[in-house]
Amino acid sequence: MSDLPKSYQKTRDEYSKVFEAYEKLGAEVHGAGPINDKNRSLIKLAIAVGARMEGAVHSHTRKALEAGCTKEEIKQTVLLALPTIGMPNMMASMTWVNDILES
Repeated sequence: MSDLPKSYQKTRDEYSKVFEAYEKLGAEVHGAGPINDKNRSLIKLAIAVGARMEGAVHSHTRKALEAGCTKEEIKQTVLLALPTIGMPNMMASMTWVNDILES
C-alpha cells in the first residue's frame, strides 16, 4: 500500500523485525477461523469505529473496499455503531469513512 502514512512507513523501516512479527500475527488471526475477507474487513472497521481510531478507520475503509465491500455496506457498518457509541462518535467515524470514500 503506497498510501500509508509517512510516519508509519518510517517506523516500519526503522523496526522492520517488529513490523514483520506484527504482520505475521495479523495473518495468523485472519486465517484462524471461517470468516471471509469481506465480513472480516467490516468487523475490523467496526472495531476501529468503536475504538475511535481515525487512522484505523481510514485504513480499514480502504481494506473494506479492496475486499469488495460497497460504500453502502461500509456506511451501514458505521451507522450500526450509533446506539452503542452515540451520535457524536458515530458522526466522527462517518466523517473519517467519507474521507476515503469521497477521495
